[in-house]
Amino acid sequence: MAAARTLLCLGECMVELSDAGDGTYRRGFAGDTFNAAWYARRALGDGWRVAYGSCLGEDAISDEMAGFIAGEGIAADTLRRVSGRTVGLYMISLTHGERAFSYWRGNSAARLLAQDADWLAGVLNGAAHVHLSGITCAILPPAGRDTLRAALARARAAGTTVSFDTNLRPALWEDRATMQREVMATAAVSDILLPSFDEETALFGDATPADTIARYRAQGARQVVVKNGGGPVVLWSQGAEPVSLPVAPVARVVDTTAAGDSFAGTFLAATLDGAAPDEAVRSAARCAAEVIQVRGALMR
Repeated sequence: MAAARTLLCLGECMVELSDAGDGTYRRGFAGDTFNAAWYARRALGDGWRVAYGSCLGEDAISDEMAGFIAGEGIAADTLRRVSGRTVGLYMISLTHGERAFSYWRGNSAARLLAQDADWLAGVLNGAAHVHLSGITCAILPPAGRDTLRAALARARAAGTTVSFDTNLRPALWEDRATMQREVMATAAVSDILLPSFDEETALFGDATPADTIARYRAQGARQVVVKNGGGPVVLWSQGAEPVSLPVAPVARVVDTTAAGDSFAGTFLAATLDGAAPDEAVRSAARCAAEVIQVRGALMR
């Protein structure tokens, strides 16, 4: 039997406190690229191994998180332990289904994801596909972002493909200009771009999804999938014209947490398993529609 190919997701998994109603909160583990890994693992065939690359501390909650990751069928041998650090925490507050986040991540080990260039190169080595996000980049120091991009460029040269969910969170960045520059630099070492139109409009002033596609095409993207909330997804693939794919309406939105992450993970799973791009989008949209009808990031 052939060895399983690896989808590696890079970023930060955190302790999640999700609003369970009546002033109570449910504790779990989540984070944008981890959520994508979780949904990809649900959807991918047996020929794929899903791994999570990040840094944890050496404390009890880090041990529990590592056990949780492995218990969900996601390889945890790509986690690095860092003495004196721990994992971040975030709390979700909901108002009519829309979420607001409060974060505690000042001592997060994941900020050191690119500190050890040799470890990072080893984690990337042999991965068939790597997925990261704008948050993955934002939490790193400037030198770490450069190290990460250099490692991704070398992996691509060796045959790895890369997807980048821009996931724009201005509060995590030093300033607007830095955010714009770093997002575009990371796009330049990515094959698949998964932007959200409202975020791209806020940061770059895009008037239409076509503007978003054109900007990332210019950076060398081979595929761009522009999400637009409940509106149509605009898909462009190299060698084809953009196509607008409608999304089925959702009658009751409970919690939009992980809508984009579940879309990304399911889209990648379908793509890596050989689905046509439009069918991959439809599968991803169906999953995201289900996710926003339950509380929390991971839909059990």
